[in-house]
Amino acid sequence: MGTELLARGIPTPLPGWSAHALIDHPETVEQIHRDYAGAGASVHTANTFRTRRRVFPDRWQELARTAVRLARRGGGPDHRVAGSIAPLEDCYRPDLSPADPGPEHAEMARVLAGAGCDVLLCETFPHVGEALAAVQAAMDTGLETWVSFTAGPGADLLSPAQMAGAARKAVGLGVSAVLVNCVPASRMIEFVRAVLDAVGGSGGGVPIGAYANAGTPDERMGWRSAPDAPARYADAAEVWIEAGVTIVGGCCGTGPEHIGELARRFGPPESSSGPD
Repeated sequence: MGTELLARGIPTPLPGWSAHALIDHPETVEQIHRDYAGAGASVHTANTFRTRRRVFPDRWQELARTAVRLARRGGGPDHRVAGSIAPLEDCYRPDLSPADPGPEHAEMARVLAGAGCDVLLCETFPHVGEALAAVQAAMDTGLETWVSFTAGPGADLLSPAQMAGAARKAVGLGVSAVLVNCVPASRMIEFVRAVLDAVGGSGGGVPIGAYANAGTPDERMGWRSAPDAPARYADAAEVWIEAGVTIVGGCCGTGPEHIGELARRFGPPESSSGPD
């Protein structure tokens, strides 16, 4: 969402980032969801990554509900809307994670559940403790809950072994899927293999997903760096799928054209496309 907003000339200033578009350009947010749906996405992540009390104290609930409504309108009739529950501070600064994040995650989870989300997606967590607090808050709503861990753009905030341990704990809490996101596509396989070994596979494990960032522009997988970027990204995703990943999507630097290539190459969208 953030990448597409910037590409369409919509400002995303900190600390609200992509959430500002819910105030000033809601029609663009809805159109982006519609473009992803047309490309083949079947799970649409609502633009709630930064709709937080600590960012928008007077209207965060209104913005979260707006984001869910726009995702629902932009997605297809049989598509699912995932409410994004993100780190309370910077998703690349686990050292900033607050000591007691549970209450804030719980209020977000309740608002997203009340807004009509199908899934709660606790995403882009490099801090395991905060991720598990978010998962518990989401699980308490009774909605299906997914968790997605990140090692960050440098693939160095969590090791594969640490991520595998985090995945085991999340599955112990009852998550329905474990994903890895916002790791460069060129580094994703080492993390998903660790998670697959820990909690995936056919022996009673949960589904495993991956939605990578495009890496740096010189990797030519995204950021509109080259016409063949979607194909190069899909080449990387093919390795994840062969390893056992069953939920696939895109993170920073990717767009509808990447989802379109994934859907074209790997089958019907209801079984292959992931979060947008």
